[in-house]
Amino acid sequence: MKRVSLLIAVMSIALILTSCYATKDHSTDAFYLNKCEFLNTELDGSMTLRAYGQGRNRIDARTQARKNAVYQVIFEGVNVPNNPSLSRPLIYEANAQQRYEEFFNAFFADGGEYTRFVNKKDKKDDTNEKSWGGTQTKMSTTVTVERARLKAYLKEQGIIKE
Repeated sequence: MKRVSLLIAVMSIALILTSCYATKDHSTDAFYLNKCEFLNTELDGSMTLRAYGQGRNRIDARTQARKNAVYQVIFEGVNVPNNPSLSRPLIYEANAQQRYEEFFNAFFADGGEYTRFVNKKDKKDDTNEKSWGGTQTKMSTTVTVERARLKAYLKEQGIIKE
């Protein structure tokens, strides 16, 4: 009887110790896609956003965050409190991304035309957040998308028709 109770006690202690042991797994946060968050708008037609991007290192993730910010302004819109006109996407046309695929592939290429419409002028130092998931790095950064200039450019290229 003593052996059985001793065995149960040892197994209970072992179970408690192994369940409380903190494993060093990588975070799954790096694989979750976040939408851009609205921070501010200015009277020159620009929007300051908190953008998220993923990549194999910090530089790739930061570049992807800038692309994601411009993409969301063009195709999805950004939720701007108390201003529904700025919340709307620039392109309403159904399947516009597929229809103008060649244009947007070149537009969003590394070093493409999208860089003319996004900058980090309103970014404060040390405002990047980073998470790492083994093979993926996720960065958040503050960017300014020049929405008015972007809209004029898309009209000039014949993507937006009015």
